Amino acid sequence: MTARPGLAERSPLLAALGISLGAAISLGLSRFSYALLLPPMRDDLDWSYLLAGAMNTANAFGYFLGALVTPALMRRFGAQAALIGGAVLTALFMLMSGFVVEASLLLVQRVLAGVASAFIFISGGVLAARLGALHPKRAGFLIGLYYGGTGFGIVFAALLVPAAIGAAAAQARAHAWQWAWLALGALCLLMTLAMSLPARSIDGAPAAAGSQGGFSVRKFAFGLAGYFMFGVGYIGYMTFVIALLREQGMQQTAITVFYACLGLAVVASSRIWAGMLDRFKGGQPLAILNALLAAATLLPVLSHAPAAVFASGILFGAVFLSVVASTTALVRHNLPPPSWSSGISGFTTVFAFGQIVGPTIVGWISDAAGGLERGLMFSAGALVLGALLASRQRALAA
Repeated sequence: MTARPGLAERSPLLAALGISLGAAISLGLSRFSYALLLPPMRDDLDWSYLLAGAMNTANAFGYFLGALVTPALMRRFGAQAALIGGAVLTALFMLMSGFVVEASLLLVQRVLAGVASAFIFISGGVLAARLGALHPKRAGFLIGLYYGGTGFGIVFAALLVPAAIGAAAAQARAHAWQWAWLALGALCLLMTLAMSLPARSIDGAPAAAGSQGGFSVRKFAFGLAGYFMFGVGYIGYMTFVIALLREQGMQQTAITVFYACLGLAVVASSRIWAGMLDRFKGGQPLAILNALLAAATLLPVLSHAPAAVFASGILFGAVFLSVVASTTALVRHNLPPPSWSSGISGFTTVFAFGQIVGPTIVGWISDAAGGLERGLMFSAGALVLGALLASRQRALAA
């Protein structure tokens, strides 16, 4: 008797949406919600921009450590265990932020949350690649949908963080921003439950080591360099853009709408760029998307007009997670399936290292004359350099 096909075979869209909650937790809630929390935390705790940026540097450092560990974790326990275990840990570490105010303890929390979020993001990317292999004609869309799940997290954060802080302030609670961390941690736990069944429907067993065609840093050097510069450049925008808009006088309601629009654009990006990810085998998508991000980063620097600001957020959201998807597609196009885990982990490691550098440099620049606008100009320059480097990456010979 033939076994009934699982969710991954009969409903790949639902399976991709399910595991996309992992990306929502890993980046949308764990990392990018911090852009909304940075202004009230900085005001309450009297932080410099350098220290505020260091919080996301700490998160990126943890992500870097997690990226180094995740391949071994998946070989030992499988991709599903890394995904679900990482999500539970991320939720717990976020909840911890609701109980502390010391900068040193918050830095430790950000490191730990970064480690756990790497477990989620890399293992989820492997599951997305395997789901795409089951449905090769829709692979680019399914992979993009997984990464686009980050947008769900951004939208939820845009709605939840101001509401939680407002509720705490209405009750005259000290450190009202702590309520937002508690709400975000609770939401992560609910999302973990929701993605458990879809994740189990995709083959997450440890892959056998490939005897040939393995991941080579030399062969992917330009792609890795371009992705490193993406990590340096994009994180400055995602860390400080809300603070910049507040400095420019934008009201909280408009900021909430701006960030929600950015998140919705992330979700839509899976459809927008799917064809390009399927068609190109080399670094062309990475180069094109980096260049578009540079333009989006400069818009709020060049103009304070609401139209320019919202165009920046929508364009940035429609592009930046597709850069991540483009590297998964690059690996999938040029390596055999047994090497996908090492390839995705390699790109994630340089991405994480770039994110360590970016927030601290942008924060340091922003504390000096020129402020946040000059810091974002540095981010745009890093993205332009990333585009130039990625354009040199060629597809590997079959």
